[in-house]
Amino acid sequence: MKIVVVDYGMGNLFSVRRALEVAGGSGIEFSADPAALAGADREVLPGVGAFADGMAGLSRAGFIEALQEFTATGRPFLGICLGMQMLMQESAEFGMTAGLGLIPGKVVAIERGRSDGTRRKLPSIGWAPLQPGPEGWQGSALDETPVGAAVYFLHSFHAQVMHTGYMLASYDYEGMPVTAAVRRDNVTGMQFHPEKSGPVGLGILRRFVQRG
Repeated sequence: MKIVVVDYGMGNLFSVRRALEVAGGSGIEFSADPAALAGADREVLPGVGAFADGMAGLSRAGFIEALQEFTATGRPFLGICLGMQMLMQESAEFGMTAGLGLIPGKVVAIERGRSDGTRRKLPSIGWAPLQPGPEGWQGSALDETPVGAAVYFLHSFHAQVMHTGYMLASYDYEGMPVTAAVRRDNVTGMQFHPEKSGPVGLGILRRFVQRG
C-alpha cells in the first residue's frame, strides 16, 4: 500500500507519518509533486494555520486539481485539522476564501459569546469527548471508537456542513456543539489531531489505513 502525505509547506508531516507507521501504515511518503498522488492508495492532507494560507499553498504547488481528481476515484482520503477545513466549499476566516469543495458547507468561527453574556476562550485547546453525528459513525474511520472517547483539539474555526449526513462527529465546547469530524463517501475530515490523541487517535488512523 502506498500512502501519500501531501507536502505543501503547512503540515506537521513527521508526526503524522510516525502515527501512521505506528498504526500499521506502510509505503508512507511525503510528496510535493501533484503527479505522485495518482499512484497512491490513500492520501492524507494535514495542515496547521490559516485557511487562506493553506489554499494558497495548495494552489502554488499545483495540488488543487490533483486532489479533486484523486477523490473522484473513490480511494480513501483524509484531511486533518486545517486539511479538514479545506475540504469545505469556503471559509469566513479573514474574509471569504474558496476551499476544495469536496464536502458542501463552510468554515465559520466558533462563537465567542454565550447566551448568558459570558465569553468562550478561543482557541479551543485540549481534550474533548467525541459524540456521533446524526447518522452515527459506523463504517467510517471512527468505527469501533467508543462514544465519549477523548481526542485532542486546537482550533478557533469549525465546519458547518450543508447536510447533517456529512456530520460524522461533534463535541461540546463550553456549551456549543462544534464539528469534530466530517465525511462524504470516501472523503473524511478530522478537526482533531489523531496523531496527538494517544491510543484513541492511533486506533482511528489504523482503521483509516486498513479500511479507509
